[in-house]
Amino acid sequence: MNQKNPKFLVMQSAFIGDVILTTAALEKLHLYYPHAQIDFLVRKGNEGLVKDHPFLKKVYVFDKKGGKFKEMRRLISEIRAEEYDKVINFQRFFSSGLMAAASGAKEIIGFKKNPLSSAFDVKGEHHFSSMDSDYYIHEVERNQALLAAFTDDEKNQPKLYPTKEDYEKVAPYKNSDYVCMAPTSVWFTKQFPAERWVELMDKMPADLTIYLLGAPSDKDVCEQLKNQARHPHIVNLAGALPLLASAALMKDALLNYVNDSAPMHLCSAMNAPTVAIYCSTVPAFGYGPLADFNRIVEVEKPLECRPCGVHGHKKCPKGHFKCGFDIEMNALLKALEEAKAWRSDLMA
Repeated sequence: MNQKNPKFLVMQSAFIGDVILTTAALEKLHLYYPHAQIDFLVRKGNEGLVKDHPFLKKVYVFDKKGGKFKEMRRLISEIRAEEYDKVINFQRFFSSGLMAAASGAKEIIGFKKNPLSSAFDVKGEHHFSSMDSDYYIHEVERNQALLAAFTDDEKNQPKLYPTKEDYEKVAPYKNSDYVCMAPTSVWFTKQFPAERWVELMDKMPADLTIYLLGAPSDKDVCEQLKNQARHPHIVNLAGALPLLASAALMKDALLNYVNDSAPMHLCSAMNAPTVAIYCSTVPAFGYGPLADFNRIVEVEKPLECRPCGVHGHKKCPKGHFKCGFDIEMNALLKALEEAKAWRSDLMA
C-alpha cells in the first residue's frame, strides 16, 4: 500500500442508518491518511447523505432497479479500474461480498458473516453484546475493528456535513426554541405508538415549537398526528427537507425525540441532543445514540417477548405491543428538563 497516498474503497450498501454509522470509518481513514483517496459505495437513495462530503473523491451508487447483476457488473468494472489498495466492506450480504471479492484490490477486508468472506484477506467478527452486559458494543466499534490493524482501536464518531444550502434552508425554523420528533419507522414495532406520540406532543410546553420530521412517505402519518394533537405549535416537515437539511435542523433542537431508526443516527452524526425510544428492539444490539446528550427510554419492566427481533416486525407478534404502550411518559418529559439543564450548563 502506498503509505502516503493510499486508495480506499468503503462499501456500505445497506440502509440509511448503516451508511450514517459507517461515516465514522471515513473519519478514521482521513485522520490517519489525510492525503488518501477515499471512495464510498452506497445504495441508490443514500447518496444524498454524503453530498459534497469533504473527504470523498467518488461515490458509487448501487442502483438495483435496472437489474441487480447487470448493475453489479458495471460497478465491478469501474472499481477494478481504480486499482484500490484496500476495499473495506461493512455490509454482510452476498451482493457487496461479490463486488468486494471481484474488486481486484490489493487487500479485501470484511466481516466473517458475509457469505463470500472466504475471498477476503482480512475477516472480522460481528456479534452483539450479551443482553445482561453493562457495556454494549456499538456498531461503530464493530466497524472500527476492521480498521484497527492500520489505524488504531479508538472509536470515532459518525459525522455528516450538511451544506451551506442545507443550513440556509432550515434557518427560518430556528427563530425560537424547538424540539424535533421523528415518529415513524419502516418497522411497526420500532415505532412508539401513534397515540403516545400525540400524548407526548400535548405535554410539551406551549412555548416550544414541535417539528415533525420524516420522509415523503411519512407526510400523511405526521399530518394525522398533528391534527390529533392539541399543542398550539406543530409544523409538519415530513417530506419537505432533504436528509442533510433535517440533520441541520436537528443539530440545534433543544431535544430530538426519535425511534430506534435512521433519525437517531442523524442525531449521532450531528451531535444533536437525543431521546431514543426503544420498543421491540434493545440497546444491546449496538445501534444506540451517540450524541453527547442522549437518553434511552424503554419499558421499565422486563417482558419475556422483548426483544422479538433485530429489525422489528410489521405487527406485534403477541398482539399487545406492551413494549411500546407501557413506556412511561414521565421518562420522556424528564429528558426534556435534563436537556434544558444541559444546554444551560453549556452556555454558562
